[in-house]
Amino acid sequence: MPAPKNTFKAALREDRFQLGLWVALGSAYAAEIASGSGYDWLLLDGEHGPNDMPLLSAQIGAVRDTASHPIVRPPMGEAWLLKQLLDQGAQTFLIPMVETAEQARALVRAVRYPPAGIRGVGAGLGRASDFNRTPEYLTTANDEICLIVQIESRAALAALDEIAAIDGVDGLFIGPSDLAADMGYLGQPSAAPVREAIRDAFERIHKHGKARGIMTVVPEQAHEYRAMGADFMAIGTDVNCLVKAMDGLRRDFLGIAAATDGKGSGY
Repeated sequence: MPAPKNTFKAALREDRFQLGLWVALGSAYAAEIASGSGYDWLLLDGEHGPNDMPLLSAQIGAVRDTASHPIVRPPMGEAWLLKQLLDQGAQTFLIPMVETAEQARALVRAVRYPPAGIRGVGAGLGRASDFNRTPEYLTTANDEICLIVQIESRAALAALDEIAAIDGVDGLFIGPSDLAADMGYLGQPSAAPVREAIRDAFERIHKHGKARGIMTVVPEQAHEYRAMGADFMAIGTDVNCLVKAMDGLRRDFLGIAAATDGKGSGY
């Protein structure tokens, strides 16, 4: 019996657009609820969400056998942290703030067993191998790992072609909010220079045959990014959906018009 098939990675290879949602509440219950909403993938956010290893492990367990593929974003791309998440069953990673080819190469090695990488051999203790009930896990695990790196700064854009050319990097994800901030447009991810930088990045990523990812909570932007060629995209967050629903319920009952001038703080 081999390692579980990575349905998200397979879909990207077959050029099937994948729609996603951010899950940042740090709750396995919330992740389980979201997994029934029909999204192709859910991003379990360990960078900005209130998550630690036990919470992320519980969310991976709640989502992994559903139709929504769990993607884990750790706070940073440290090999020791990725090793633990791999053993808990994570197969797809979104790594923040990757700015150099050297970083990307180190990440490729961190998520693969030797001789292709440096991942420690301990999956028998975790969910990844069904607690050592998957006899062919060690020999098949590497093929099912999907590595997505985030491009979120001018330095990353400058190194994009080098990063995209690396074997083992399956996709590049543009972080509009952080990229906008680094370009001098804090809180303005839809500013014209930022949109043009994203468009150019998408074109360059596509030339390397890698998947292009992005996220937004603004429907108009989502359609624009899709038209630019996004191969996978998140269109909201569990936090955003919860706030919108609870605030809207109260306003609807009291007959209060929704505010139209709030810009929020990124996603």
